[in-house]
Amino acid sequence: MPINNYKNKSNHPSEPAEIQIARLGFIAATIVTLGDGLAALAAGLALQELEKANNQNSQPQYDQSKQIDSTQKQIDYLIKELKQIKKILS
Repeated sequence: MPINNYKNKSNHPSEPAEIQIARLGFIAATIVTLGDGLAALAAGLALQELEKANNQNSQPQYDQSKQIDSTQKQIDYLIKELKQIKKILS
């Protein structure tokens, strides 16, 4: 879609194209950063599972619950960050 058509259909039609392009770049960088964070979290979880399988020792249920809680907090943090960025851009 040409920039002129995009400019006419945007939420902020009076903004210069450079600002709209910069805003789009910021959104893309934010999404990539959050994606990288989730990928790192997934890699960490996979590593934990491989180490656990390698040791052949099952952890007590309490330790597993703590790990799950920690992972959930990290995911909640990433979601909170994404919501804050969404508010900034609105």
